[in-house]
Amino acid sequence: MNPLWANDEELFTLARQKLFTAVVGDVMDKLNLRRQFLPPQIQPLERRMMAIGRALTVLEADFFEELAAGHSSVSGKPFGLMLEALDDLNTNEIYVCTGASPRYALWGELMSLRAQRCGAAGAVVDGYSRDTHGIVELRFPTFSYGAYAQDQGPRGKVIDFRVPIEIGGTRIQPGDILFGDVDGVCVVPRAAEEEVFVRALEKARGEKKVRKAIEDGMSAKEAFETFGIM
Repeated sequence: MNPLWANDEELFTLARQKLFTAVVGDVMDKLNLRRQFLPPQIQPLERRMMAIGRALTVLEADFFEELAAGHSSVSGKPFGLMLEALDDLNTNEIYVCTGASPRYALWGELMSLRAQRCGAAGAVVDGYSRDTHGIVELRFPTFSYGAYAQDQGPRGKVIDFRVPIEIGGTRIQPGDILFGDVDGVCVVPRAAEEEVFVRALEKARGEKKVRKAIEDGMSAKEAFETFGIM
């Protein structure tokens, strides 16, 4: 185990205290992981919201009847497997959902309340959320396209969860780390997470030195030549 942290809880606490998505993204660029940010329209409901945790991946699909008699048992279930996915959340996991068209909300207040009770760290949806005032009141970190009240009930169902998904060309495996703040959401692959976060913590310390040097009058060119950071 890395000497800087002993477990996920310690790593996530360090990240919340000392890191931000830009520095983590910069480090992944240097490691040739260059498609790790989710699309820029996925933003926090409130600017101060931050979330870091492991992905509970959720695959949604459009439906055109709330209860349909098809060949799949999912067709006849309200919300499909959404309730099962929600109840399967563990401590420090993030519900991350894609697959639906942006015609309805994929997340809401009661889902946030249940996720919070499960110890989840947040929700990231490739679409809209609703019940915005309630979610903000709960202070549950939620990242979406924004607010839109139309319900998924008669329009979409979760068809699977804890499976690989892609959002905007970025692949997310179950258990990958998601890190979100006001600048967006990035995906840290499990295989690279130790190197990414060690380097990100080093870079964050370096950026503080650069800031101090510039505040003291150093030019941008000299600062970059001195620290290799800008």
